[in-house]
Amino acid sequence: MSSMPSPSSPSARLSAYLARIGLDAPPPVSAEGLGALLAAHRRAIAFENLDVRLGRPIRIDGDSVFDKLVTRRRGGYCFEQNRLLADMLREMGYPLRPLLARVRLGAAADAVPVRSHVTLLVTLEGQPWIAEGGFGGSDLPALPLVDGAQAASPADGARHRLRRVGEPGTLAGEWLIERAGPHGATDGRAAPHEDWQPQYSFDLAHVAPDDLEQCNHWTSTRPGTRFTTLHIASIVLPDGFAAMTDRALTLHRGGVKTEQAIATPADYARTLRDVFRIAFSETEATALPLFALRADQSH
Repeated sequence: MSSMPSPSSPSARLSAYLARIGLDAPPPVSAEGLGALLAAHRRAIAFENLDVRLGRPIRIDGDSVFDKLVTRRRGGYCFEQNRLLADMLREMGYPLRPLLARVRLGAAADAVPVRSHVTLLVTLEGQPWIAEGGFGGSDLPALPLVDGAQAASPADGARHRLRRVGEPGTLAGEWLIERAGPHGATDGRAAPHEDWQPQYSFDLAHVAPDDLEQCNHWTSTRPGTRFTTLHIASIVLPDGFAAMTDRALTLHRGGVKTEQAIATPADYARTLRDVFRIAFSETEATALPLFALRADQSH
């Protein structure tokens, strides 16, 4: 008699992950399969930083990330999202390693932002690709690591390209990902025009696990940053993009942008559930600084 796999076994985890993102089976190990997996991931697991705002530690070991994003049906930011994606891709047979990047979306042209983003360098049929499950600013398809490579987002029609902009070891980075498309299908940091705009830059230096821990700690605790001062959620929609910063909800569907203010913790929790597919209780929403401050001011 054969034994059933335990819930913690890799095969059970992969099955649970695929169910979480709405796939019945692993896609083939191919460019098309990788694209299908990333699209399903981005439409099912939202980008969000709400545990940071609740004062909870952000843990990026495999067990903690799987429990949060898959079992408890929460979202997460890049260090969580791309840890989960990396674990699942490895199980499906993709060789890969993490890269650290500087987010340039919304930054001044002459700025050198810190390396606060992690992305994945995936090998597919001998060719390196950039695979991204955790960039919250907009949709971002997989791109082969080739100067001038381009891809389109099926959700909003935006174009993406990869350019080699520097030499290895340069401070600004060796590679740059850019996007051109509707401003409304972003989290609001993009400039209002639809021309090419930088998303993030990176190099190919090897990254140690402790490098990721250090960058994750900075990102989740540094006072005065976007992640420690704002309440953020975003998700790719089948026909666009949804983003919520504090109580401002923006939906871009079928080329039409709508905006709405979220008034109460109950509405906030409901919006997270219905729009962003995030399991988040009204009690947790009430505890967020966003609403706790209003409650203090009412006394």
